[in-house]
Amino acid sequence: MDRFVRSLAIAALALGLAAPASAADTRAMTVTDVASASKDHTTLVKALEAADYAVALRNPGPFTVFAPTNAAFEKLPPGTLDTLMKPENKGKLEKILQHHVLLSTYEKGWFKDGQSVSMVDGTKATMHVADGKVKIDGAEVVASVRCGNGIVHVVDAVVLPPEAN
Repeated sequence: MDRFVRSLAIAALALGLAAPASAADTRAMTVTDVASASKDHTTLVKALEAADYAVALRNPGPFTVFAPTNAAFEKLPPGTLDTLMKPENKGKLEKILQHHVLLSTYEKGWFKDGQSVSMVDGTKATMHVADGKVKIDGAEVVASVRCGNGIVHVVDAVVLPPEAN
């Protein structure tokens, strides 16, 4: 197994997916498919559906998505997620989800320490790179999976837009 396929298999396992037999297995999936296949991203999928944003991440892209795990959502203050999931807060939830998305596909190695990136919601986030770790506004990228319409970087925290902090 070549190095890329081995890395992809490790990342897929971190997401709770079966190890792919080849790189083509996840490249046939969309960002939404990858998140939906992960037992660690059920909260993200529910949020995407509540905001009617799951369909957008099935489009051709390309996208770079920083996907918070269930544990990342649990770090939010009590009641925050329940409030955001209410129909009357759909716009705010969508803006927060869009703050996890970049247009184009960016591998971890592309990011530089202190780099400012423009998120889909129209605000900026800052990348931090040190000691082999990549973070976006403090949320660490813990795994990455390439897919047909981009890349999913699994993160350990929810990345809030500046006005949502």
